[in-house]
Amino acid sequence: MEAAVLLAEPEAATRGFLERHLSADGFEVLGAQAGLEALALAELADPDLVLLDETLPEYGGLDVCTRLREGEPGRRWNRQVPVILLAENGDPVDRVRAFARGVDDYVSKPFHYEELLARIRAILRRVTPPSHERIDIGDITIDRPTRRVAVAGERVTLAGREYELLLKLASDPDRVFTKEELLREVWGYRSLGRTRTLDSHASRLRRKLSRDGREYVINEWGVGYRLVAD
Repeated sequence: MEAAVLLAEPEAATRGFLERHLSADGFEVLGAQAGLEALALAELADPDLVLLDETLPEYGGLDVCTRLREGEPGRRWNRQVPVILLAENGDPVDRVRAFARGVDDYVSKPFHYEELLARIRAILRRVTPPSHERIDIGDITIDRPTRRVAVAGERVTLAGREYELLLKLASDPDRVFTKEELLREVWGYRSLGRTRTLDSHASRLRRKLSRDGREYVINEWGVGYRLVAD
């Protein structure tokens, strides 16, 4: 499959049409009929793109987009997931308001399928770096060109050495890197001696990455550190 698309559309005929054609074009399609169902699928399936109809019951498309962007306590989804809004009104004011609420693109009904498909693919190309530039390890995503790090879709700000330490640990997940290796390859130390530099940076990195009591940077006492993917 090319990518997973969450399709939230209340009209059965339109939903069936889009599910059929998007599947034929290589996408994995996750169908929803209402706002709450769309949010549940966004959390469960972690789609690559969300296609929202403006007139969804329970929560309209714009409300679902706002909740995706802002997040909710106790719920985990990718807050940066690309969102396309399908709307009945193509009024410029409505478009501006939709973009202000966090949508990435706005498509007016009735639409041409080929144009919608082109917009979906264009957004996915823009937000998905080439595989060698992006590292995905469990809930952790590292975008090397921008040096951006996210855990479960939530942006994490790392200092320079913290980022380099994470990158080194992510180069071989689950492997234990000795302290000597890390000090030599991340800090460039030749003479190691006694230093708390690595331990203090690893402690800060562990704290920044941890979510809901779950830690990803593990200290193997007396040996070194490793990154846990699961």
